[in-house]
Amino acid sequence: MQNRKRSPFILSELKDKDLNKSHESKSVYNDNWIHSLAINHLSHSLQASTGHKSKKSGYDGLVEAARMVHRNFSPTQQRVIIRQSLDLAAPRPILNLMRALMPPSKGAREKFAVMTTLFFSWLVGPCEVRESDCEGGKEKNVVYIPKCRFLEETNCVGMCTNLCKMPSQEFIKETLGTPVNMVPNFDDMSCEMIFGQEPPAQSLDPAFAQPCYKQCNSFLNSYKKLLFI
Repeated sequence: MQNRKRSPFILSELKDKDLNKSHESKSVYNDNWIHSLAINHLSHSLQASTGHKSKKSGYDGLVEAARMVHRNFSPTQQRVIIRQSLDLAAPRPILNLMRALMPPSKGAREKFAVMTTLFFSWLVGPCEVRESDCEGGKEKNVVYIPKCRFLEETNCVGMCTNLCKMPSQEFIKETLGTPVNMVPNFDDMSCEMIFGQEPPAQSLDPAFAQPCYKQCNSFLNSYKKLLFI
């Protein structure tokens, strides 16, 4: 485990003015054909894991499939389904080779951070590598996401924690052998992925102490259904 001089946790208070601000300017993405292939591949893997089919394509289809999981399964089941989807989407032989060639080390953590920014911007949006203080030295093991695409599209704290944060942390550690702590900031929808840092237990993780957004899409959709039953 890496020791950092500053606290790795972002404990934010969701205020009405911050919630309204997040809806003022929504990011626009023009996915190229490679990104579209990756998005549709993950979306189809998620749909295959649940048996639910989405009529939408692209990122809208991925978000709709994720909402189906969030609405129809418990938090524990949601994480299992995402893990199954990641297993279907990610080529295990390549992951095993990466784990063998890059055992836990400073170099491996920095490479994983760089690869995340290069190959997963289609999922989380533009991101960059940042330095952290580790054992008295500098290490470029942090991926900073200024505004997470998945969180912005779903607008749901529960979907962030159960469909992204927790299963991703488990998947990365199991497949690559390196722990990662994902630290979302629900005020501005940014996130840090800290490679080499063990995430806290769920009972101690500030991300699970956050209320959902006042304009949470999942909550509003469920509420509308209740109104028209």
